[in-house]
Amino acid sequence: MTTLTATDARRGFFDVVKGAAAKHQIYRIHHRRGSVVLMAEADYDSLLETMELLSTPGFRKSLKRSVHQMRQGDTLSFEEVFGNKP
Repeated sequence: MTTLTATDARRGFFDVVKGAAAKHQIYRIHHRRGSVVLMAEADYDSLLETMELLSTPGFRKSLKRSVHQMRQGDTLSFEEVFGNKP
């Protein structure tokens, strides 16, 4: 995360916005009254989705179990699950 003063962020506003949108950079912009974070909308949406999933009861346990099964090779092929190839 790049930290900028509000003055520097204002001075390079378009570059900061381009960096966030195109390069998925996250900026912490500090002002004497507080700080804000600037990030791409897609990254923000992804963060919210992740938080929602992690707050779902049982999700973390289920995810850990799934990762363990995958690492052990306890998986099914596409055909076993859906029948024919797409």
